[in-house]
Amino acid sequence: MAPIAVGDVVPDGSISFFDENDQLQTVSVHSLAAGKKVILFGVPGAFTPTCSMQHVPGFIEKAEELKSKGVDEIICFSVNDPFVMKAWGKTYPENKHVKFVADGSGEYTKLLGLELDLKSKGLGVRSRRFALLLDNLKVTVANVESGGEFTVSSADDILKAL
Repeated sequence: MAPIAVGDVVPDGSISFFDENDQLQTVSVHSLAAGKKVILFGVPGAFTPTCSMQHVPGFIEKAEELKSKGVDEIICFSVNDPFVMKAWGKTYPENKHVKFVADGSGEYTKLLGLELDLKSKGLGVRSRRFALLLDNLKVTVANVESGGEFTVSSADDILKAL
């Protein structure tokens, strides 16, 4: 499947997260993003160095600025289980706006066409690093990294596009 691209409507699929009452929720992507401007940024894995020290902190630090430019939701996405994503999110006590969601089996990642095969590193099939800007489910920005790079999918890259 070709990777998601600008002009595409983001596919619907299920993702999971723990809500503000610590209840596990499994919802459709369309229910989270319909009628909204949403940043969906994906990382290969929770607690991994580039994801934890650069990618996620950038979106947390720039969240207010992103919201001031009309962004309604900022969603961090990874092929991990929701318990891991919850624990990872708690390592950022300053976070007020980034929602950590799980694609436990990688099914939604496959729908996006953004799988990254890391079996040779013992990590299985994960998500490529990316940042999508969605406007009422339509992709207006699709910044997708090659391999393990971190060159086009930062919060600053999304800010430049807004």
